Amino acid sequence: MPQPDAPKFSGNWKALFICPNQKIIRDLAPVLRQRLPNFSGHDLTSYPARYQLPEILSAEAPNLCFLEISEPRDAGLGLIPDLLHINAKLPIIVVLSNNDPELVLRSLRQGASDFLIPPFTADQVEAALQKIVRLQPVQASNSGKVYCIMPAKGGCGASTIASNLAYKMKRGDKRILLADLDPLAGTLSFLLKIKSNFSFLDALARSHDIDADLWRAVVTTRQGVDVLLSPEVMTEGMSELKDAGSIIEYARGTYDLVVLDTGGVYGEWNLSQAQMADEILLVTTNELTALQAVQRALGYLDANNIGRFKVRLIVNRYDRHTGLSKDVIGTALHTDIFHIMPSDYDAIQKSLMEGKPLGPATSFGKSVVGLVERLEGAAEPPKKNSSLSGLLSLFSRTS
Repeated sequence: MPQPDAPKFSGNWKALFICPNQKIIRDLAPVLRQRLPNFSGHDLTSYPARYQLPEILSAEAPNLCFLEISEPRDAGLGLIPDLLHINAKLPIIVVLSNNDPELVLRSLRQGASDFLIPPFTADQVEAALQKIVRLQPVQASNSGKVYCIMPAKGGCGASTIASNLAYKMKRGDKRILLADLDPLAGTLSFLLKIKSNFSFLDALARSHDIDADLWRAVVTTRQGVDVLLSPEVMTEGMSELKDAGSIIEYARGTYDLVVLDTGGVYGEWNLSQAQMADEILLVTTNELTALQAVQRALGYLDANNIGRFKVRLIVNRYDRHTGLSKDVIGTALHTDIFHIMPSDYDAIQKSLMEGKPLGPATSFGKSVVGLVERLEGAAEPPKKNSSLSGLLSLFSRTS
């Protein structure tokens, strides 16, 4: 029986090999040329210094990197965040000498996209390339930024944050999409008092030929922001959705900023959104049960190769008089808190009744403005010193 042709990956591919062991380059390059129709490479046979990286990336302009992690391990691992600091979208595939689960996990947490272990087989390399294409497909020069808002557990207020974030990002002539991609419990139509005969399922049904006419029909413009709603009525198969990539890819090429309101962390549908997002806002409260959910969510994202480098922890409805303090949360979870949203019950309830985003004069509205500024690169406010609680021990069992 004839064998099918080796699958091809479209686009021009330029690989940067950082491999002290030159045999890795000799073994990998032929397999890559079989899979990538337009492939070239640049070889570095020693680890470059940090100050050399900007010039190397500027001169070679790679869209793929193979990084050997050998002794000393820290030298190779340290290059991952350095490379991503210069080009956050650069897929990095680490090459390990053997199957070391601890080293694999450390590499992925630093931001690596995948890993390979010699001897390299065609299937192993192809699987890694497919993941790269799925995570970070070759994008147009006008590609927008995608934010994925994920609740660590239900009831954390992630949808409220997503809707307000999209409207606070609307500055000047920026094109903004707010997409409710929660197929089971989407609430944006209720929050914004919007009705539509169409939903993201209509776009998904034509995933291979989404065009401007179809898109204009499925989105609803509200106060200058395009809103893509979830289905109003539950239909068969909604719990089995797997890949939101076609919707996100089209939106990325159409808008300057895309805000995805997801149903949670778990499952292939939600993972596909996390994989394609530039940044993930993981939303929790400072209640103990919610923080345990964060711990599990982070572990799940780690296990599915979602880099920690793009996860931003948002603590919503924070009240220093109840629940755990900011210092305890960050230390217990081994994760920095990116932003804190205040408890502003009355203002939020009024906003829900009116179907409007919160005003900038409210505590919550001011905090959303601060979140936008942080996402745009503003410095974090100075931290205040405070003592840690013995509650840290509650997390030690699963940390």
